[in-house]
Amino acid sequence: MNFRGKSVWVTGASSGIGEALARGLAQRGCRLILSSRRETELRRVAGLCSGAQDVTVLAIDLSRPETMRDAAEQALTIAGHIDVLVHNGGISQRSYARDTAFEVDDLLMRTNYLGPVALTKAILPAMLARRNGHFVVVSSILGKLAIPSRSGYCASKHALHGFFNALRAELWLEGIQVTLAVPGFVRTNISINALTGDGTALGKMEPDTAAGISPESCAERILAAAARGDREIVIGRLKEQAAVYMSRLTPRLFARLVRKR
Repeated sequence: MNFRGKSVWVTGASSGIGEALARGLAQRGCRLILSSRRETELRRVAGLCSGAQDVTVLAIDLSRPETMRDAAEQALTIAGHIDVLVHNGGISQRSYARDTAFEVDDLLMRTNYLGPVALTKAILPAMLARRNGHFVVVSSILGKLAIPSRSGYCASKHALHGFFNALRAELWLEGIQVTLAVPGFVRTNISINALTGDGTALGKMEPDTAAGISPESCAERILAAAARGDREIVIGRLKEQAAVYMSRLTPRLFARLVRKR
């Protein structure tokens, strides 16, 4: 796929991987719609998107799935059609399951899973009518394995994989593509903004996150995979990629390694 001239909608575009994706897509000559809750930050990012044919800011809140139909209608009014929808918005977690209020699990599922699913279902009819569309889903390595203090986050990302893998299988004859991007540690504010057991933010940068790959490197690999039409790409340092294969090939060993010490 050549991105030039395509209408691309990016959620979670106000920082981190989403900002890097927006800038990378702009350099490829796309028409962009940038979304997140933070309109001021979206406008900052829009100002950095040199090369884009057009950039529009559309504030949305993925934790309110019931509003996604209206958001899709606004996006279609703005762009006429959406060629690529990049699901990047989300929030992480840092708390053991026994210490986590159900309201936190609910927010994680609504933001990371139900919001993207609702948005997909809202935009899908227009894609099917054109027999053309591509969903690029920025998930996580924790959509393929699980570790302590991420129970709700892992659940939401596992659900995301299940939905979009099934959607790909259902629509492969209808001109609809799905690319799942599976990053490991990336140097973003994900740990700073991660929810603790009572719903407050962790508020600190964790060493593994600080040592991760850059958002720009991650974004370039995602865009390259989408351009190739890849089903899935695992992105990260060698130990993170190895963890994915270990969890599948030697699950008992992996389970022992990730147990709470």
